[in-house]
Amino acid sequence: MTIRLICLCCFLSTIHYPLSTVAAGTIVFCSNRTGAWRIWTAQPDGSACRQLTRGEGDFLEVDPVFSPDGKSILLTSTRGGKAGLWRVRADGTGAERICDGDQGEWSPDGRRIVFRRGEALLVRDLADGTEKRLTPEGFAHCSAPAWSHDGKTIAFACRWDAGNALYTVPADGGKPTKVYDEQGACEPHWSPDDALLVYETEVHLCTITPDGKKNRLLTTFGGVQRYGRFSPDGKSVIFCQGASERGPWELYVIPARGGRPRRLTEDGSDMYPDWKP
Repeated sequence: MTIRLICLCCFLSTIHYPLSTVAAGTIVFCSNRTGAWRIWTAQPDGSACRQLTRGEGDFLEVDPVFSPDGKSILLTSTRGGKAGLWRVRADGTGAERICDGDQGEWSPDGRRIVFRRGEALLVRDLADGTEKRLTPEGFAHCSAPAWSHDGKTIAFACRWDAGNALYTVPADGGKPTKVYDEQGACEPHWSPDDALLVYETEVHLCTITPDGKKNRLLTTFGGVQRYGRFSPDGKSVIFCQGASERGPWELYVIPARGGRPRRLTEDGSDMYPDWKP
């Protein structure tokens, strides 16, 4: 299984907007600033960077996501030589392997996760370990599942020879609905009120309503922007940026309605941010 550690951002000279527009909370991300890819946290202004996960060897740890209560972090790790979903406490301790797979996301109640295994998306109950396939057999190359905050819907991307598309599907299973299928769309993530999805194209970030009717370019500057997520208050979007698809990647934040971005990090490569209150 190839886990998601690919080109995700773009270089831009540091541009500031007032710190008062940056919401409170904690950001979790992965970084190679100490060599191997491990999980880190930082304040929303980029300060107080702290390494959470450690360990000798060349295994990778990426795609961290806070649990709804903020007490745990779901991540993808190749510890032991095979990609799997792991759970650690918010301070990085108590690592526990859940199952094979990658690209995991929590349900809003924290009782289930949705994730990718092979080319399919599955939902797993964390209490009893039962799993249910979410995407139909005819859907190949599915990725990047994201659970809506009301718990009813999961957004995801699907790739075929002609390109990528965004879909939504009922969280309990059902027929997927196409949202958008142009410009290599992938990596959808919900706004806190579920009114918008932020997603990436080949080089930029956009927002779109779940019905696909209102599509708007969010980033308009040079380079490559990837993996956008809304801040807890929905007023900002944090994302990865690099000079090219080869990186190095840094974290930036931009107003959710568009505007000037502000760089948060500048050491090594920093990717896949998630933001809790």
